[in-house]
Amino acid sequence: MPSKNLIYALDFGTSNSLLAAADEERTYDPIPLDSKAKDPSILRSLLYFPDMSRCYYGTGAIREFLEHQGEGRLIRSIKKHLPIRSFVGTWIGDRPANLEDLIGFFLGEMRKRANEHFGQDVDRVVMGRPARFAVDDLDDNFAQHRLEEAARRAGFKSIEFCPEPLAAAYEFRQSLDRAKLVLVADFGGGTSDYTVVRMDRGEELKAEVLAIGGVPVAGDALDGAVMRHRLAPYFGSDISYTIPFSSNVLRLPSHLMERICSAADISLLGKRDVKEFLRNVQQWAGEPESKRKLDRLFCLIEEQQGFPLFESIEGVKRELSEQNAAPLIFDHPVIAIREILARVDFEAFIQVQVDRIMKALDETLAQAGVTAPDIDVVCCTGGTAKVPALRNELIQRFGPAKLDSHNHFHSVVKGLSERARGLARG
Repeated sequence: MPSKNLIYALDFGTSNSLLAAADEERTYDPIPLDSKAKDPSILRSLLYFPDMSRCYYGTGAIREFLEHQGEGRLIRSIKKHLPIRSFVGTWIGDRPANLEDLIGFFLGEMRKRANEHFGQDVDRVVMGRPARFAVDDLDDNFAQHRLEEAARRAGFKSIEFCPEPLAAAYEFRQSLDRAKLVLVADFGGGTSDYTVVRMDRGEELKAEVLAIGGVPVAGDALDGAVMRHRLAPYFGSDISYTIPFSSNVLRLPSHLMERICSAADISLLGKRDVKEFLRNVQQWAGEPESKRKLDRLFCLIEEQQGFPLFESIEGVKRELSEQNAAPLIFDHPVIAIREILARVDFEAFIQVQVDRIMKALDETLAQAGVTAPDIDVVCCTGGTAKVPALRNELIQRFGPAKLDSHNHFHSVVKGLSERARGLARG
């Protein structure tokens, strides 16, 4: 049985979240947070509100969302909004909900399920955080402050943060046979994070961190690139229209079309003034096909079809990690998509994002004062690490022999639990 000195290790991710624990004697494996999930230790970072009085999480959120036929509010990728000062919160029905409360609901549910699992009320936590929430230091600090406030609203009183790639390094040390210079590359849903660390194996972690870096571009951005380059025309990105009494031919504003390239941002198109503008455009667009495309856009917004559509995109992305082509199929009475996506096209779509991710890597190595040949081992974690375009970039820099892929989802939370054990020991 765990002692009363238990500390939680919480990996709150853009796409998935996990929770482990430790006391002064041992670490505890990630607990079953979602009994209906394929891997019960992984709770999808999803909240669904049929109304403000009820909230469902993970696979339960998906099930209830489908049973309510898209009514209410489904929220995903909420972590990505932490560094955005202009994003205060959103609306659930006719009531406002700020970001700290929404994340607090989710973290509170994780804490509640963990308390039930361990049979005690735990208010100490070691939380992972990206190497960089944002490029700007002030925005990065602002994001951590908001996450800490959300954790307090979830009932945690003692909160320590640990960079996620450094947490992965804690878990990784057991595979070392000698002191090595290690690059930990954590490719998640919202951020790509790096840590350059000189490590040695031992009961206690012996590590000299040389540099931490990253960029808020990862798996979600790759999915968005597929939407932008292949699917956006289904929703009017290429239509033209003419305002009455004007001869100027216009296109839909690019900032509005960018909203549909993020599953977390599609709901922002549901604002009254935006919808009114789009209704006017539908009247001004002369071609019947243009009007049909905007019908699809309204369906995407009003029936909350963004989530299931991006689920389809993510599924194709996973298939393309193993195959040269995959079908992208989305069945809906209004939105019907039948596409074959080739890996070569996918890699062309995501090249800008891959370049940004690799630029952040090169900058982290430079900050550490090392070059690629100096690195002994590259420890890859996170689901997006499976994308061949990213892996090939790493192979080009470091060679295939240096790449060491651990459990893509469990590395960070296990490392956090190692850090929690150190704290429990005092």
